[in-house]
Amino acid sequence: MKTENNRIVFLDYLRVIACFMVVMVHTCEFYYCTDYGAIPSNDTARLWLSIIDGASRQAVPLFVMASSFLLVPLTTDSTTFFKRRFSRILVPFLVWSLLYAIMPVLTGETSEPLWKRIVSILYTVNDNTGHLWFIYMLIGIYLVMPVISPWLNQVSKRGEEVFLAIWFLNTFTGYLQPLTNFVWGEVFWNNIHALYYYSGYIGYVVLAHYIRTHVNWSLKKTLAIAVPLILVGYAITGGLFYSHSLESTDYRYVEQSWYFCTFNVAMMTAGTFLLMRHVSYSAKGIYNPVKTVSKLSYGIYLMHIFILNLMQQWLAPHFSTLPAILIVGIAAFLCCILVSRLLSLLPASKWIIG
Repeated sequence: MKTENNRIVFLDYLRVIACFMVVMVHTCEFYYCTDYGAIPSNDTARLWLSIIDGASRQAVPLFVMASSFLLVPLTTDSTTFFKRRFSRILVPFLVWSLLYAIMPVLTGETSEPLWKRIVSILYTVNDNTGHLWFIYMLIGIYLVMPVISPWLNQVSKRGEEVFLAIWFLNTFTGYLQPLTNFVWGEVFWNNIHALYYYSGYIGYVVLAHYIRTHVNWSLKKTLAIAVPLILVGYAITGGLFYSHSLESTDYRYVEQSWYFCTFNVAMMTAGTFLLMRHVSYSAKGIYNPVKTVSKLSYGIYLMHIFILNLMQQWLAPHFSTLPAILIVGIAAFLCCILVSRLLSLLPASKWIIG
């Protein structure tokens, strides 16, 4: 799986695909996110949103698994680990958070006091930085990695399977709560239910470790397992969005199947990760550009909303729904690559794009 530079080839391809999916997710938002709820702009948009955005909902879990595949269990002490990871992600995060906070004030897009927008960075996102929620979550994942690493070092294969089985059971919680109000013993005075500690993105961390350590399937076996996982998960992810958007405008209900820790998204993510693990093509003509974009992926993620908004304003009015989504998303992605590449040539680029 590795090149002469000790890079894991499939992870570079995976990061590029996941990064593009993130851009497409946010491109799709222009066609259903309104101040009045989740309202697709037309029936054609509803269909293409279900197909394109539904397929892209695995982007965030794939990023988590890509990081976890490399990092857990830790091979250094916690202090060294935190210094390396946080120096790479925190400073660029703060730089772009400040830019997102300041620019709308300078351009008159918001009347919110600048000091309030800056202070809010310490604990949450601003109105135009919703995509940066991922960094807060990633920080939490990094904080827990030293805690679970000793367990991963000594746990048996069966022990990991039990953990993953309980976690997968917990991915149904979001569908059960609207029906039962509370699940797994949760009550209104205590929202920490029985399976709470097996919930969330930690499952993707363990899943990545399990695949790296215990899964060594042939391509034939991988296809037999991964393809059904992807197809079933995708059908549920896209299909429920389509049907729910016909019934309601409430974001929580319409986007219910799009949440990153639902069983259907987990199925898509696992299937895609298993398939991508067989990608080993490292011929320079193809792999070198992929590797370059992979290295720039954090910067692309941080900046893409700025560029995407511009592409939407400039390009979308000239096209119908499907071409607009594809052209705007692809153009924004390519522009982000170009800008990130130019910034990477600066002497202190690591403090800007990681």
